[in-house]
Amino acid sequence: MSARDVMAAARRITVLTGAGASAASGVGRFAFPAPDRTASAAARRELWRSWLDDPMWTAEPNAAHLALAGLERAGRVRALLTQNVDGLHGRAGSSAVELHGSATRVVCPDCGAGASTAWALAEVRGGVDEPLCPLCGGAVRPAVVAFGEPLADEVLRAARAAVLDCDALLVAGMSLEVEPAASLVGLGARAGAAVVICNLTPTPYDGVAAAVVREPVERSLPELVAVPVAATGPVRTWGDPSTW
Repeated sequence: MSARDVMAAARRITVLTGAGASAASGVGRFAFPAPDRTASAAARRELWRSWLDDPMWTAEPNAAHLALAGLERAGRVRALLTQNVDGLHGRAGSSAVELHGSATRVVCPDCGAGASTAWALAEVRGGVDEPLCPLCGGAVRPAVVAFGEPLADEVLRAARAAVLDCDALLVAGMSLEVEPAASLVGLGARAGAAVVICNLTPTPYDGVAAAVVREPVERSLPELVAVPVAATGPVRTWGDPSTW
C-alpha cells in the first residue's frame, strides 16, 4: 500500500509531528530548555540571554504546517499532536495538542501565573537578569516540558485517545526515538490505524507502517493532503464505541 492509498481511504486522521516539520522554517529542534532553579544566578542569566536571538522567534509556518492546517479545515483531522514547542502549527491555523508545551509562553512555578515569552524577553533586553512573576515575584520559566520531566497526565490521555480513534495515523518529521510520544505510533497501529511515516531517516517504527515516505515533509505533506478521499461508508475505529 502506498501513502497515497492510505490518504485516499482516510477520513479520521490523527497527525503526529516532530522537529522535521519545522526544519524548513529554520527551527531545527522540538525541545526548548527550561532554567534549572538550582543553577547559579549567573548561569540562569546567560541562559535567558542566549534565547534573545533564537530563530524560533522569527520563524514562519512552512508548507508542511500549512498543508496540515488545510487538512483540518477539510474536516479530516481527528487531532494534531506535536512534540514541537515553536507554536508554528497554531500560527498556520491548526488546533494542535502541544505534547511538550509551548516556548511562546512562560509560567511561574510558584503561583502558576502565565505570560507571553515576548514579555519575558523584553524584560531581559531591558536589563533584567531573570524575568520575575509580576504577581508573586517568583522566577518564571518557559512553559515547556524539559528533558526528564513527565508529560502532563491530561495531555498524554488526550494523545492516546486520539491515536486510538483514527483510521490513519500520519507521522511527520519524527525520529520516533523520544518517549512517550514515539510509543503512540505503536499504540495506534495495534488499534488498527494505517500508519504513514514521513521522515528523511529510518525510525524504529517503520516496521508497523503501512507506508514510509523518505522526503522532506514540506514537500511530501502538501502532496499527500491533496489526495481526494475515495472511501465511503462509516468510519470505524477502536476508540469510538459508537462504531463498535
